[in-house]
Amino acid sequence: MKNNFLNKSVANIYSKPSSNSEVISQILYGEKFQILLKRKKWIKIKTNYDNYIGYFKNDKFLRNFKPSYKISKIKSRIFLKRNKKFLSSNHYLYYGSGVCVRNENKKYIEFEKNKWIKKSDIKNINHYDKNYIKIFKSFLNTKYLWGGKTCVGIDCSALIQIYFYYNRIFFPRDTKDQIRFCKRKKIRNFFKGDIIFWKGHVGTCINKSNFIHAYGPKKRVVVMPTIQAIKLIDKTANLKVKKVSNINNY
Repeated sequence: MKNNFLNKSVANIYSKPSSNSEVISQILYGEKFQILLKRKKWIKIKTNYDNYIGYFKNDKFLRNFKPSYKISKIKSRIFLKRNKKFLSSNHYLYYGSGVCVRNENKKYIEFEKNKWIKKSDIKNINHYDKNYIKIFKSFLNTKYLWGGKTCVGIDCSALIQIYFYYNRIFFPRDTKDQIRFCKRKKIRNFFKGDIIFWKGHVGTCINKSNFIHAYGPKKRVVVMPTIQAIKLIDKTANLKVKKVSNINNY
């Protein structure tokens, strides 16, 4: 199968070949995928990073794409060059997206024909950022969006995965798969980096007392006292903690 790379800022992945079906995830600019099946205007795809399978609309995609940089800011505005001036557009590339450099000057790089982003918004593709707390906090107050993976909207499992995706380390997309993948922590006390799993929900401890998660009932990414979050989820959703792991194990 030939590899394809997304040439849009972000695209929804649907559970079925219909825009009326559930959005189960998203794919970011420069992300590699394989086409499993074509159905008229829709294709069934499998992402190379996490082997996620779903549908999105057929289009022309990038080929022979080898990104040398990636977006290191929560989002990077796309600029258009007109008469030697760079004009801001209303479009962005999002955190973790890979880009190739076609042209550059002191402040900008061109990643597609007359599409430019600031050099200050990118890092080398091999850059490793181990400051997961900083990354998670950069999404604070981001709208909760089922299937979302960007600062426009994100869900609980994507908030965890995006740290690993930026660093190009495999980590499953959905909570049920993350639970199976992660090693159980035996110590009962909570510490920085602990990942707490419920059935269908996940978040991370940013220190011994506080917890960050994309929380549906609050409709956004929030920090809460860890014990309060556990009690609230038990009370409102009747869910008990299924597993505790630690992000530093992966």
